[in-house]
Amino acid sequence: MRPFKLLLLILLTQNTIAQTRILKGIVKDAHSDERIPFASMQFKSQKSGKLSDSAGSFIFRFNEWPTDTLIISYVGYQDFKLPFDTFLLQRAKNNVLDISILMERGKFEAVVVRRKIDRGILMWKRIVRHKPQNDRYRFRNFSYELYNKLEVDLKNIKKEKWENLPFIKKFNFVLNNIDTTEEGIPYLPVYITEAISDYYFQKSPLRRREVFKGTKTMGVNNESVSKLLGGIDQNVNFYANFIPVFDKQFVSPISDNGDAFYNYKVLDSQFVNGRRLIHFFFIPKHKGTNTFEGDCWVHDTTFAIQKMNLRLGKEANVNYVNKLSIIQEFSLLNDSTWFLTRDKFVVDLSLFSGEKLLAAIGRKTTTYKDIIVNDTSVTHELAKNKLLEETIFPPQANNAPDSFWVENRHEELSTTEKKLYQTIDTLLKLPAFQRAVKTVNFLATGYLDVGNFEIGPWYNWVFSNVLEGWRFRWDLGTNRYFSKKLHLHGYLAYGTNDQKFKYEADAMYLFNKNPRSYIFAKYSKDIDYGQNYLDEVSQDNIFALAVRKNGVPIKFLKTELMQLDLFKEWHSGFSVMLSGVRKVYNPLLNLPEKEIFLDGNGATTPLNTFEGSVQLRFAYLEKFIEGSFLRYSMGSPYPITTIKYTRGIKGVFDSHYEYSKLTGSISDYMKISPYGTVYYNVFGGKTFGTLPFMLLDVAPGNEIYYYNKYAYSLMNRWQYLHDKFAGFNFEHNIGSGIFRFTPFTRRLKFRQFYTVKGLWGSLSEENKALNMPAGSTYIFESLDGKTYLEVGTGVDNIFKVLRFDFVWRVLPQPLPKAASQRWGVFGSFRLQF
Repeated sequence: MRPFKLLLLILLTQNTIAQTRILKGIVKDAHSDERIPFASMQFKSQKSGKLSDSAGSFIFRFNEWPTDTLIISYVGYQDFKLPFDTFLLQRAKNNVLDISILMERGKFEAVVVRRKIDRGILMWKRIVRHKPQNDRYRFRNFSYELYNKLEVDLKNIKKEKWENLPFIKKFNFVLNNIDTTEEGIPYLPVYITEAISDYYFQKSPLRRREVFKGTKTMGVNNESVSKLLGGIDQNVNFYANFIPVFDKQFVSPISDNGDAFYNYKVLDSQFVNGRRLIHFFFIPKHKGTNTFEGDCWVHDTTFAIQKMNLRLGKEANVNYVNKLSIIQEFSLLNDSTWFLTRDKFVVDLSLFSGEKLLAAIGRKTTTYKDIIVNDTSVTHELAKNKLLEETIFPPQANNAPDSFWVENRHEELSTTEKKLYQTIDTLLKLPAFQRAVKTVNFLATGYLDVGNFEIGPWYNWVFSNVLEGWRFRWDLGTNRYFSKKLHLHGYLAYGTNDQKFKYEADAMYLFNKNPRSYIFAKYSKDIDYGQNYLDEVSQDNIFALAVRKNGVPIKFLKTELMQLDLFKEWHSGFSVMLSGVRKVYNPLLNLPEKEIFLDGNGATTPLNTFEGSVQLRFAYLEKFIEGSFLRYSMGSPYPITTIKYTRGIKGVFDSHYEYSKLTGSISDYMKISPYGTVYYNVFGGKTFGTLPFMLLDVAPGNEIYYYNKYAYSLMNRWQYLHDKFAGFNFEHNIGSGIFRFTPFTRRLKFRQFYTVKGLWGSLSEENKALNMPAGSTYIFESLDGKTYLEVGTGVDNIFKVLRFDFVWRVLPQPLPKAASQRWGVFGSFRLQF
């Protein structure tokens, strides 16, 4: 009978298992896709329930499916209600219902302290007190292998609306990748890039080193861009007092003075792997400040962070960001040492706020492996550094082969990610897509590639002024397809009034891109429109027509120029430029005539000069975004110093002047969290010799209503001459400032700033006699030892792109009679986070 009883028992057990209904799944954050540990799960009409585990997983077993509603709750999230209706139960397979619970953010409840002892503040104090024992930067040195993955998706893509658009029709196969989230929101993966590197850190003396093993980026083959994915440029430390978010510094919840910015509350505690973890959350104390809201799990006894979730509040003063999540997880290296092993950055970006509008979602995931602390192997590797920090990017690392990624990825790519690589590869090869990219690039940058050549910028094609009438200009240059070393460029311009051609031809040969060295030659014969800067509107393009000051005549100075530069840079940031320049000047309108500068020796070209110069520049650890030939500076963490000596040599190319010039400047851009950013530039110089006005120092004035941070707003060009000068330029961008105190200005995300610009200068009697003779039709001015000072303030970030400066001239007294030189309102345009 025993075999029969055993068989009967097995059959009964199998029948019981077959009849059991199972509900299992994972609780996740709907935005970051991170698992939510220890979420509360309770049936509405019952008191029974449970918590999800430390990985956010849960499982329920039923004899029959309930007719109740399961309510999932977690601090900082909206309650998720899961009714057991017919629609839900249809998803069950073999009596197993497997689901993902995606919880949307809610509002953290205000912290109300009802006890004499504030447990939240006590917990914060304990975490801060133990920071020196838990921050990874306490170690003498450490190293790890770093894996970075960046993905970009387009959110709220509706295929039926996009597939018939003329611009999209040719790329409809891309829309086949549209997927939907659990809550039914359509998204389209569009970009993915990966990087693996070895990162080394030494505390004293401070050294950092990163050696890239491989990068994989479809369509972007730029070393400087790839480096931005590395550990040196993307290094977030929650234990620091401030956490970078785009170009801003946010106060960390565990900052040393975090209690001035946050309210804290202890929630509960749980045991994981035999260790007690304490759960507490934090919310901003003041609205409109650069702070986070979120929660974290803290290891009892060591008070080390085990996991922290940071979310950007809706009133944070950051542009184009609808949602942002930063997550870091720490793991035990031994029984008491916690070390960062994973972090994640998820951001929703859109031009306009709105849940249903088109948005881009960026997901950056970083994992840390093979962690080594306080080891001589790290010291030996860092001994190879010649600088404080070095990034090594071997040629074989760029777009490493697939076999490398199969062996070295820290985590497997999903099916969607693998498909995306294939889609992007196909897309990049389509001629129609290449044409579309060219068109967008042309409109945005002004330049268009045509075969081996480049035309543009288009915004200089048409201009108008009183001397030239309508000015038409056409530029043509070579591009990287013509040569990766040699760049040729030139333009031809014609004025309908003066009926004269103007032109330029220049050439650059790059010996090396990093560190940079090149030779540059230029010949031009054109009107001098003043110095142009990359981030400012020049005075010779179509946009300047609409913003020129009334009643201020344009000064016209024609210049024939021959120039030769030799530039050499070292990894340390030190660079030298040797220049030889020959110029012949011809004042045309609203400037002194060239005849008054005749020297009586029968010279037919009186304003003819040749000068040689050497410029020394030091910008330690300055970073750049490299283009094919030009590059854009991303600044340096240290002040940038420039010194230049110029010597005018008489007799070379029939030059008439002998003189010397010495100039110098120190500038810096600093983040002074939590009080915004500061830019300053201190400069000065002296000219030795008696010279015509264009060879002296001409104070930079601004004759248009577009604000130029490098010029004096209430000063005209060619107004002040000096042969000895000193000045400063100071700008403090405060951030929300006073605008955070009202709901209306907080919602508009206005920002506050102020500027102060000063100049001191003098002009020798000899130079006054030469440039300001009796009867001259144009009279220059000199400060003669007085101080020029103008101050300004205004509103920045209007509609996220506009800034208005209100500028007042303070010194010297008495102020000019012309209102346009006493005060003014200036506008400017820029894209910024």
